[in-house]
Amino acid sequence: MSLVDTVKNAFVPIHREGYPFIAAFGAATLFLGYFSSILFWIGLILTAWCVYFFRDPERVTPVDDRLVVSPADGIISAVGPAVPPRELGLGDVEMTRISVFMNVFSCHVNRSPVRGRIAKIEHRPGKFLNAELDKASTENERNGLVIESPNGTVAAVQIAGLVARRIVCWAEAGGSIGTGERFGLIRFGSRVDVFLPLTATPRVAVGQTAVGGETVLAEFGGVA
Repeated sequence: MSLVDTVKNAFVPIHREGYPFIAAFGAATLFLGYFSSILFWIGLILTAWCVYFFRDPERVTPVDDRLVVSPADGIISAVGPAVPPRELGLGDVEMTRISVFMNVFSCHVNRSPVRGRIAKIEHRPGKFLNAELDKASTENERNGLVIESPNGTVAAVQIAGLVARRIVCWAEAGGSIGTGERFGLIRFGSRVDVFLPLTATPRVAVGQTAVGGETVLAEFGGVA
């Protein structure tokens, strides 16, 4: 391995969405440091956290259309039947919902759980309740992607949390997306719900740690 490769592997890439925030934290740190060394160190720690928050590591995604991968890093907070948000147009029939809760130390870049065509993207304003609460799915600000996958319709819903105040989505309706492909992020602390046809068999349990783009959440055609 060359020296250049070693240096590249030593540093995790930072997503460009984080540059303005990192710059603001850095400037505030220098300003506060002029008045107090203690405030400088506090600011430096917060700046380091901001850099860490906006990290965007490469992931190795399983290549298998039967598998549904996690759209985010975090903890599995719910696995079970639920009716998808009304604005997604998926009807009132329950689907299998798997929720991934991201705290302020999780990587917040969101990735597609399956490959397919993005049939719809719908944003809804709402509250900023704790994203771990079940009612956050219907009451919080959110942004949903409806994906027509080889195994049926799948939805990924970005949900703002208690601290998160901004949902970013750069995917476009009508376009195609690959499994594990980046489609957005949420600032700062939030949750992503994945709604799956009942034919999908969950492969995770509540409390399990998930890695975005890598951890298998469910499987189509698998044995329960």
